[in-house]
Amino acid sequence: MSAPARPDPWAQLRALTGARIALGRCGSGQPTAAQLDFAAAHALARDAVHQPLDTDALAEAWAALGHGPARRVHSRADSRATYLQRPDLGRRLAEADAARLAADAATAGEHDLAIVVGDGLAAPAAQNHALPLLAALLPRLAGRRLAPLVIAEQARVALGDEIGAALRARLVLVLLGERPGLSAPDSLGAYLTYAPRVGRRDAERNCLSNIRPAGLPPAAAAGKLAWLVDQALSRQLTGIGLKDEADLPGLAAP
Repeated sequence: MSAPARPDPWAQLRALTGARIALGRCGSGQPTAAQLDFAAAHALARDAVHQPLDTDALAEAWAALGHGPARRVHSRADSRATYLQRPDLGRRLAEADAARLAADAATAGEHDLAIVVGDGLAAPAAQNHALPLLAALLPRLAGRRLAPLVIAEQARVALGDEIGAALRARLVLVLLGERPGLSAPDSLGAYLTYAPRVGRRDAERNCLSNIRPAGLPPAAAAGKLAWLVDQALSRQLTGIGLKDEADLPGLAAP
């Protein structure tokens, strides 16, 4: 009669994280289950990079929230292959779209905040989490002058700088899919930049990352972003000079 199997001492810890820990081994290699799980996660990450953003569905969902029609733009990267090979083209607007936004803004006046939803490196993140985040965020921005929502394809973070400048916005918020990981193929990033213009550096932005139900939930992210928006507009800065102090006593409420 064989001895009973001993309980796995790592099982309790492994249940608390999506990280790959205590996978075990089979001889000098991984067990089959762990190897297959890794291969499946890698396939999901690759699919997330190449999956296109359904801009029609996003625009319809935005209109259903009652905030008017969204603007749709494209970067200078004319294809996904170009976007992946030429990051610089993903940071600039197609010339026709830049001219159209500027013409719209000429009659609309200035705005406190422009919001951009882009595909980034994981379109499923923007597709699944951007609208729930905005639904939780917008009620906290009551009284702010908001530019029309912009939905951007083949977008890098810095594309928001040109969009915000074209819309004459004091602040731009870019929501786009982050580079997918092997346990998070749908992680949304939020990037906030004061006085957007072409040439802004990453040190001049604030970032919230891993926004998704299994990471930073959209409702919690909305609270942090509302605080950052308020502080950015009142202090007239973002980036390394603006720390997330929303949870500190006396600073939680704008």
